[in-house]
Amino acid sequence: MTPELAHARPAVRVGPVSLVRRPAMVVTVVAMLTVLAALTCLDISRGDFAIPIGQVLDVLTGGGTRPQRVIVLDVRLPRALTAILVGLALGLAGALTQSVLRNPLASPDILGITAGASVGAVALILAGSTAVAGNALALPAAALAGGLLTALAMYLLAWRGGVDGFRLVLIGIGVNALMVAVLSWLLVSARIADVARAQIWLNGSLNETGWSRLGPIAAAFGVVAAIALTSVLSLRVLRLGDDTARALGVRLQAQQAVLLLAGVTAAALATAAAGPIGFVALAAPQIARMLLRTDGEPLIGSALLGAVLVVGADVLARTLLPVALPVGVVTSALGGPFLLYLLVRTNRKADAV
Repeated sequence: MTPELAHARPAVRVGPVSLVRRPAMVVTVVAMLTVLAALTCLDISRGDFAIPIGQVLDVLTGGGTRPQRVIVLDVRLPRALTAILVGLALGLAGALTQSVLRNPLASPDILGITAGASVGAVALILAGSTAVAGNALALPAAALAGGLLTALAMYLLAWRGGVDGFRLVLIGIGVNALMVAVLSWLLVSARIADVARAQIWLNGSLNETGWSRLGPIAAAFGVVAAIALTSVLSLRVLRLGDDTARALGVRLQAQQAVLLLAGVTAAALATAAAGPIGFVALAAPQIARMLLRTDGEPLIGSALLGAVLVVGADVLARTLLPVALPVGVVTSALGGPFLLYLLVRTNRKADAV
């Protein structure tokens, strides 16, 4: 028996489909779900009026007093579910962009997608409070439009008979700098009162969440997630390189465009729901890859870990710190050192080659 066969993972055949047994991966995913559920209950229990976790579970299963049901179901549950949705979207977006571009630093917040979405939302905020107050979906729609338009401009600038991953990353960094400059100009030229409202949103806050905003964004994310998961086999082939993908019959540019569009949309939806929350899309796929020990960035694992990071940051911001901070401030503070770690690790790999 060859060494390759000796170390091959046992497979299970279900009809025409052959599945590989990976019990360690299953255990890790279950552990992520358990941690996410525990953090969600803890997040719902925290606030000005603390509710024990046991009573939170009682309310979620149909019990509890009327004040507790109002606090849990109408105020805190939408916030917790929005944090989960934002984390899922950012984790999925980071896994898609890093896999397609084959670069661990290729995340939506570095490529300018998050900044573009922020420009769209801030432009609407600075246009006047009546435009935002008239429709609960106006701000998310503006953020989504800004992110998608920025991605389209970046894709067109990178097109040279096709899209090269390295060129797209460089253009994305330039587009990000441009969007940050536009954002600064908008804030400098606006009224002080409008700037204060915009600055709260720019810190990545979950305070303005609610059922009216959560439902449409969750439905849109469901469509994006379905597209990404149905393209997972093509994504694995794309990780092998452009030439190998073409040799295996993958329509390279079309598949890259679909997966990048899904990643960009997921990142824009997350920004539309809670504002720019930095470094989750960058860190979640790489941490999930190390935990699950996969060859590439796992989509489901990255999404789950993104949710754990956002909900955990929200709990940290509201309980362990002396002052309640927006969740985006916490993720940025924790993500900065991780970015330095990725840069050092990438540089060492390049030196080894």
